[in-house]
Amino acid sequence: MEYLPPASVHWRTGNPHGNVAPAAAKQEKPLIITIDGKKREFDIDDPVLPDWIDDKALKSGGYPHDKKLDDDDYARDLEALQIELVKLQKWLLATGKRCMSLFEGRDAAGKGGTIFAIRQYMNPRTARNVALPKPTDAERGQWYYQRYVSHFPTSGEFVTFDRSWYNRAGVEPVMGFCTPEQHKTFLAQTPRFEELIADEGIYFFKFWLDIGQEMQLKRFHDRRHSELTNWKFSPIDIAAVARWDDYSHMRDLMLKKTHADNAPWTVIRSNDKRRARLAAIRSILKAVPYEGKREQLVNDIDKSIVGAGPSYL
Repeated sequence: MEYLPPASVHWRTGNPHGNVAPAAAKQEKPLIITIDGKKREFDIDDPVLPDWIDDKALKSGGYPHDKKLDDDDYARDLEALQIELVKLQKWLLATGKRCMSLFEGRDAAGKGGTIFAIRQYMNPRTARNVALPKPTDAERGQWYYQRYVSHFPTSGEFVTFDRSWYNRAGVEPVMGFCTPEQHKTFLAQTPRFEELIADEGIYFFKFWLDIGQEMQLKRFHDRRHSELTNWKFSPIDIAAVARWDDYSHMRDLMLKKTHADNAPWTVIRSNDKRRARLAAIRSILKAVPYEGKREQLVNDIDKSIVGAGPSYL
């Protein structure tokens, strides 16, 4: 892919001043995109969602379920699993063990909501979320991983990353925020970097939340026209619509180069956010040997939406 010079806007939000997005970024003209071999026109400023998106959103990308998880079933399982997360946190504090989870995925894949569901009832003093803004001038002169390492968990802590060093595997090369050489170096160095994390004894999880193209368009449209969440919508989101295939290529390359036995990728199909949240929580709980675990509850992972590494996609 041709290298694009670094843009003058913030890598995540499209805002040159930091991580606060414009209230409602506007699309200059309808986008022409190709889905399943058909050219489609998509005007995100039109408040009416096209039927060709709405009808196919949930099943897009080969999603296996025909309906979203029932409200009552979700609420019951989520509460039970959140109780298990509280047990896990108590065990971490008692043993001094550390746990760290990265959440990656396309924009609107559901990373923030999954992290919220995980941390909702955990003690925030020792359960932290890390969502870094654009690098400062000093950080840009550092070793690439350095600003992330400073947020790693200490004894007894549970840390989640809402995006991480894997920015350099996706949004940065696609949007021209790093050079091809920097991207290549990242893919070569990251397995060695993550081997050190595993050797340190940290319980380390990497989640890729995968959504279908129509579902991403639906969520972008929902953001754009919501008075509560339009702050999330940005020029970067508009650019992502037109660069779906570029992001897919970078995702596949990332999974191929950085999936390892000591730092595996867990891929979760997340067209249904409820099922994705439960699957992520169960994946963490299953791997950590905390006391009082309800094995049957924790091990009931929906294998139709959860897989490991590049072969799953």
